[in-house]
Amino acid sequence: MEAPHSSPAVDSTGTPVTGPGTSGPGTPVTGPGVAPGPGTAVTVTLTVESPEQMQDLGRRLARVLAPGDLVMLTGELGAGKTTLTRGLGEGLGVRGAVTSPTFVIARVHPSQVQGPALVHVDAYRLGGGLDEMEDLDLDVSLPESVVVVEWGDGKVEELSEDRLRVLIDRATGDTDDERREVTLMGIGPRWAGLRDELA
Repeated sequence: MEAPHSSPAVDSTGTPVTGPGTSGPGTPVTGPGVAPGPGTAVTVTLTVESPEQMQDLGRRLARVLAPGDLVMLTGELGAGKTTLTRGLGEGLGVRGAVTSPTFVIARVHPSQVQGPALVHVDAYRLGGGLDEMEDLDLDVSLPESVVVVEWGDGKVEELSEDRLRVLIDRATGDTDDERREVTLMGIGPRWAGLRDELA
């Protein structure tokens, strides 16, 4: 496996992204220039060079998350969804190691800093929509927690009109390439300031 990179994350134009563990003057800015209303989105795309930077991105995202936020993670196996969530957990100051919840479907990580709990869900083996997920009581957990759902596309959108969709694309072919393109799509008015919040 390739050695971890130490270079900063860069946006789609090659500009370094600022934040903990990164350096440089830029903030990634792509997508429409209008504030999102219902059905619209603000999109930010950046490049992550290593698992360490993916975890660092999670810590940066944690700074802008609040109780009631729904985060949907999309990407193939090994893309870095759980690594990103581990960074979110660190940034939120929650208890317990954040690992893939594949076999238990969902894990709740209570806050150690009087912030929101992290509810980490793996919907990979759930074939249907919300009907199959009702037993998880995500609608009950959401108002006071940050809910992160891996493989949630087509399954949890009804939980909230406002949601952050994170798409992680990995390089094809060379499995040793740690580079990932991460697209953050903030859907709904809640995410109108996504670019500024990540600055």
